[in-house]
Amino acid sequence: MAHVTITREDFLKDRQGRTFVDVLNDSGQPFAEVLEFFNNADRQRRMEESEAHHDRAPMAGVVRELESLPAINKFLGTVQAQRNQRLRQAIGVLVRMIMEARGWKKTGKKGSLGVRSSKSSGTPSHNTGGLAFWFLRAERYENEQAKKFPSVRKRCRELESTGSKKSAATKSATPKRATSKGQSAKGQSGKAQSADPHSTNGRSTNGRVTKRPDSDRRPTRRPGAN
Repeated sequence: MAHVTITREDFLKDRQGRTFVDVLNDSGQPFAEVLEFFNNADRQRRMEESEAHHDRAPMAGVVRELESLPAINKFLGTVQAQRNQRLRQAIGVLVRMIMEARGWKKTGKKGSLGVRSSKSSGTPSHNTGGLAFWFLRAERYENEQAKKFPSVRKRCRELESTGSKKSAATKSATPKRATSKGQSAKGQSGKAQSADPHSTNGRSTNGRVTKRPDSDRRPTRRPGAN
């Protein structure tokens, strides 16, 4: 898609842009550098790819390069909370204008760009971790015409659901072994017989010969005895 060019006049005609006249009229604000930065086809492409392929806010695709500009870094590195906040907000409006011109719309959600440090006097607001150093969060966008890629969480749920269905189908398809009453009775009889310590044939369950008690032995008669 052809890149979008936003001028100062275009910005002031926007419903939100017109509320940032103070930023555009402030000679100390590096807004001219901001316009030049975002009116670039490659950066606008990266902003779209950040949302479509990396599931992050468009600003995430260019924020490090933006912060590396000497004019931007110097301005946001000065202790002037109100002016710094106004510049960040104006940049957010500019990003929204570009994304809408390229067929995207706001989702109403914001994505994180960093982790804010504890406030301390004499130090400008900055992050201690994350992707950006000066920017905390940015708007998320969606495009109904662009190809949508499912999130990892959604794919995980689909995979687990498919696996559960296959497991249930396999269990239901496995035939159960039928046991007849005769086989069952025979098996129970065999178990009872093997468990009887006085088994037949004078043998115990361990296969050894069992001796008869002395009382069961018949007396031997000697020749000539009365």
